Amino acid sequence: MKKVLMTGHLGLVGRYLKPLLERQGYLVQGFDIADASGDICQPEQLEQAMMGVTGVVHLAAVSRVIWGELNPELCWHTNAVASEHLLKAACEQTGMKPWVLVASSREVYGEANVLPVPDCTLVKPVNVYGRAKAYMEQKTLEARESGLNTAVIRLSNVYGCTKDHEDRVLPAFCSNAVRQADLRVDGRDHVFDFTHVSDTVKGLALVIEQLEHNERNLPPTHLLTGIGTTLGEAAELAIKLAISNSRIIEAPSRNYDVQRFIGDPTQANALFGWQASVRPEQGIGLLIESFQKQLQAVPA
Repeated sequence: MKKVLMTGHLGLVGRYLKPLLERQGYLVQGFDIADASGDICQPEQLEQAMMGVTGVVHLAAVSRVIWGELNPELCWHTNAVASEHLLKAACEQTGMKPWVLVASSREVYGEANVLPVPDCTLVKPVNVYGRAKAYMEQKTLEARESGLNTAVIRLSNVYGCTKDHEDRVLPAFCSNAVRQADLRVDGRDHVFDFTHVSDTVKGLALVIEQLEHNERNLPPTHLLTGIGTTLGEAAELAIKLAISNSRIIEAPSRNYDVQRFIGDPTQANALFGWQASVRPEQGIGLLIESFQKQLQAVPA
């Protein structure tokens, strides 16, 4: 059985990817500060955990742009420096080096001039979170010179779980709509490419399959729908699908946020045979249903 180390296995993506890989026959070793199984900021822990694995899926990170702005030093140390240590530890493994898949973000593109954004667009991040991810990408590609087989996959506004951070935009919209609470919209016209977590993990599994077959020099690739949804549209849709009396409260946008992003999904389809199957309106509907079931399960 092939053993894979997964950092951040208790985050949104890891929570769905780990069982998927296990169903496919992998032995997945979790590594996450949430259950004290590992801290990526401790290089010696990484070195120990990496012994005997055939691959590494690196998901652990300071995962919010706003958290990066509140604590830029921690964001850089976790997302950039610790990721570099992880790559170094993989390079130094004796015998067969493990392949490494790193989860990056559409934040590395910054405020793109043309939509939809191709994967090859110049990286120009506008916040510390994006800069740290861009640094991680650079070190991941450089590690190939040391014989490491790597892949950089950029994720885009992944959603779809009630256990996600409660202030992340779509979970917040859906939860508030179900509870008849107001929906705060920071930049009604901001448009994003929301990707359901079920599609995201299927794409990552396909990338892992290629790495297992020793596919080398994969270009950085994003997994996304190619469909743009404004925050205003998403809020209105959540209220409609929840049959809610919630109001939309508009607020000014934050100066460190990207305002417009839609990606071109062509490359992921060409390389991995992957395309998103859950459209935003379907995904928001599923999340609304999950929050409704959760609310009904709470004793009065």
